Amino acid sequence: MKKYDIAVIPGDGTGPEVVSEARKVLDAVGELEGFSCDYQVYDFGGERYLKTGEILPDSSIDELRGFKNILLGAIGHPEVKPGILEQGILLKLRFALDQYINLRPVKLYAGVETPLRDKGPDDIDFMVVRENSEGLYTGSGGFLKKGTADEVAIQESINTRKGVERCLRYAFDLCRQRGREKKLTLCGKTNVLTYAFDLWQRAFNEVAEEYPDITTDYGHVDAVCMWMVKNPEWFDVIVTDNMFGDIITDLGAMIQGGMGIAAGGNINPQGASMFEPIGGSAPKYTGQNVINPLAAIMAGQMMLRHMGEYSAAERVEKAVVTVLRDKLKSVAAGKMGYTTEEVGDLVVNNL
Repeated sequence: MKKYDIAVIPGDGTGPEVVSEARKVLDAVGELEGFSCDYQVYDFGGERYLKTGEILPDSSIDELRGFKNILLGAIGHPEVKPGILEQGILLKLRFALDQYINLRPVKLYAGVETPLRDKGPDDIDFMVVRENSEGLYTGSGGFLKKGTADEVAIQESINTRKGVERCLRYAFDLCRQRGREKKLTLCGKTNVLTYAFDLWQRAFNEVAEEYPDITTDYGHVDAVCMWMVKNPEWFDVIVTDNMFGDIITDLGAMIQGGMGIAAGGNINPQGASMFEPIGGSAPKYTGQNVINPLAAIMAGQMMLRHMGEYSAAERVEKAVVTVLRDKLKSVAAGKMGYTTEEVGDLVVNNL
């Protein structure tokens, strides 16, 4: 039987609860499809930091580099100042493991309500490819005269031709693989950010010549946000930089029905990739067995697809669709009509 070694970081808040259900589904579908998963669990997160002062040691990064797949629950602890864990774990892992693609499916499933009037599953089904290792998130910049009336704060957006081009190529390839409209939209701000997005636009146009079967277009980020609300059916794949990708993917989560079903992947096509629900740690629901685990289960589904277990991934997605359509009253925590564990069981029973 084929075996996959998977690193697991349950994390904070409700992270361990939803990861447990994702693992339950992975194990069940593995039995059906003829593979198994061997999990190595790491306790990085707020509790460890509060006890030891340690966030993410370099030795652990070297260990994680040996895994092809990492399943993450959530990072964020109410007793830890915002930014410490996020930068010390999430961003550190993304940069250290060169997870240069953030991949976000934006897909509305039947039975899930969207705030968009007169829009349904046929209208909301696209992917966002976000550059994940450069831009404003590199931490480049600093302060001058901090804490004084003359204080200056500088935050620089770093964009390299290598980083931009490899992100664009991933997006073009994904657009071709999806086989839908084969339309790739570059989201930027060429009229104001004239250096960074001049590079993005030129690279986009040059790479596009190698993909004559892909239709390309461009939208300023503000216009893309409007179109995502007004005409989400216009999009097939959107590619953008780190900051804009961070913003529009949260908007995407809302139009697909909420954070409770939104999953994402931090991808290194040649190395270790990390998959996670994007809804956060939701500490107020910790231990209550009421949080929706479907986003974590769909993160596992993305991981299966990344592993090449396409049949297993299809099984999981179809099971989730059935549960959403026929069973759940809502995707909101405490309003599903089932406990966290029961929702996991429902998915398993529908595989």
